[in-house]
Amino acid sequence: MNTPFGLLNLWLEGDNIIRFVAIVMLVSSIVTWVILLSRSWDLRNLRKFKPELDQFWRATSYEQGLQGFTNPANNPYFHIAKAASGASTHHQSQSSNHRELLQTLNYSEWMARSIKNSIDGVAAGLQKGMTFLGSTGATAPFVGLFGTVWGIYHALIAISSSGSAQIDQVAGPIGEALIMTAIGLAVAIPAVLGFNALNRANRLLVADLNRFGNDLLAYFVTGARVKSGE
Repeated sequence: MNTPFGLLNLWLEGDNIIRFVAIVMLVSSIVTWVILLSRSWDLRNLRKFKPELDQFWRATSYEQGLQGFTNPANNPYFHIAKAASGASTHHQSQSSNHRELLQTLNYSEWMARSIKNSIDGVAAGLQKGMTFLGSTGATAPFVGLFGTVWGIYHALIAISSSGSAQIDQVAGPIGEALIMTAIGLAVAIPAVLGFNALNRANRLLVADLNRFGNDLLAYFVTGARVKSGE
């Protein structure tokens, strides 16, 4: 049954700008939910690697500890530990013709910087999609409001042209235009809540990576393994 009101009528009666705004809101909503679901799944998988740290520190050798990490391609702890080992080897194997590194940075400083760079690289990867979520949460209400203002403007023009301003003729078009504001909020709210939740989860994971990095630095500088829980 056809109705003169509703979303379908808003799409059919709206101009290209209204349709463009509606498409932008739809695409933004889809991308937002894809980011939220995929990033939540990724963080869930990354948290599964944390218990492997106890096994790493209990290993009889550093190489054995590296081999104890599962899924090395996606394991941030493996990447940091591997990078630290490579940095240590690189510093200690400088030839007499390439002593600039040793003259500017001692071993402790070099390892601290190398480990920090590795952690920063992992942290940068955790920000994937966060810019879109933040931008969507900040702009979607205003994009929806723009659609509402534009829709009300054209509704008032149509009412003025008809020469009639009865309540049933005014309420329908203006009510449809107001739907655009509701759509903007429906897109923005999940984006804002998801951004805050993912940002908090990222901070907790980066804090764990920093603690692991500090333990690695202590191990390479002092030669003593840091026991779990210390």
